[in-house]
Amino acid sequence: MRQYQARLLALLLLAAGLLAACGQQPTAPAEPTAAAPTAAPTAAPQGEAQPQPTAAPAASGEEFIFGMVLVGPPNDGGWNQAHFDAGNYVTEKVPGAQFLYIDKVNPADRPNVTVEQAIEELLNMGARFVITNSAEFADGTNIAAEAHPDIYFLHISGDKVLTGEAPPNVANLMGRMEYGKMIAGCAAALQSETGKLSYLGPLIDAETRRLVNSTYLGARHCWETYRGQPADSLQFKVTWIGFWFNIPGVTLDPTKVATDFINEGSDVIISGIDTTEGIVEANKATQAGKKVWAIPYDFKDACAQGEAVCLGVPYFNWGPRYVELISAAREGNFEQQWEWIGPDWSDMNNPDTSMIGFEKGPALTPENAAILDEFIGQLADGSLNLFTGPLNYQDGSVFLAEGEVATDEQIWYAEQLLEGIEGQSAP
Repeated sequence: MRQYQARLLALLLLAAGLLAACGQQPTAPAEPTAAAPTAAPTAAPQGEAQPQPTAAPAASGEEFIFGMVLVGPPNDGGWNQAHFDAGNYVTEKVPGAQFLYIDKVNPADRPNVTVEQAIEELLNMGARFVITNSAEFADGTNIAAEAHPDIYFLHISGDKVLTGEAPPNVANLMGRMEYGKMIAGCAAALQSETGKLSYLGPLIDAETRRLVNSTYLGARHCWETYRGQPADSLQFKVTWIGFWFNIPGVTLDPTKVATDFINEGSDVIISGIDTTEGIVEANKATQAGKKVWAIPYDFKDACAQGEAVCLGVPYFNWGPRYVELISAAREGNFEQQWEWIGPDWSDMNNPDTSMIGFEKGPALTPENAAILDEFIGQLADGSLNLFTGPLNYQDGSVFLAEGEVATDEQIWYAEQLLEGIEGQSAP
């Protein structure tokens, strides 16, 4: 059966013009190829300990192939490029590590290729550790892991380990981007002249709700605390396009959504999607005579798409944790765990230690940059916790009572957007 699936996928890949090759750097939107991942700190899985998979450790310096299934292209200037660059970081840091990837595994780009098939192709190319980088890949990752108990799998952004649904050879990893989004919201509120902030959202689920909520809380705090304005004078709107990036005929067009934000008077566009339409349209509008700023997402260098309008970018740095996990796997020391890792507060932009960073943009004024540093310092030392009640959901129900501090579980499984946010809480 495995041979049949591998042959079928190979035919599909050939038909789609794919190329499977180790160590190749893509220039255009890439096809199944070779590349590398990264690493970060830790958090313990919950529930009873499960028997851990075992595999023969690789000899020192011996080639160790790891693969990655990407939901989008590796040069998207966002989520996928951050993972792709992390893969290359691993090959620089781990002797003998070789990186393979298959990109654009989604219903629009590869409607006939499943996650399981993509994984099979990587395994047939020699991968012994596989990273899948989308919440939508959870079930496919678990199916493949059950079929290959001697292979290690890392699913990004999921919680099947936490819920007890993952096979013992699957681990989950996510960064606490909630901090990055709070910082983004604060930067937006500090710079805005209209008090109208817009959030370009992907699809609606617990992850995206908690990130929007975090952004709003950061914006509201800085609007009140540093701008001296009442919370109800801040307008914060989210529009969901329906997926992590544009799929013509399926999602809303993020370019049009961003343009609508601008036409409605918003002067800061905060992106939550994988790609860069928000900053591109803000840059165009500013060049045409309007004043619109943007905060892109996911990828450290995303400001390059429009430096004159970029207030900063919250980004993931997967490399360090990938190094640790892949190094452990090659030694046969894989441990199943669910990890939700925050910044290295001693230097959140340290490329070798911090999972979450925030790169200030050229458009952020020096005065606002100094205020933002003060805000970040309060998050870092714990003197400020924005997930503290009273906070209500959109429908008026209580999220957190007066003085109540949210647990990780309450934040992770956000049921609605918060009161004060305009936009849908459910699909």
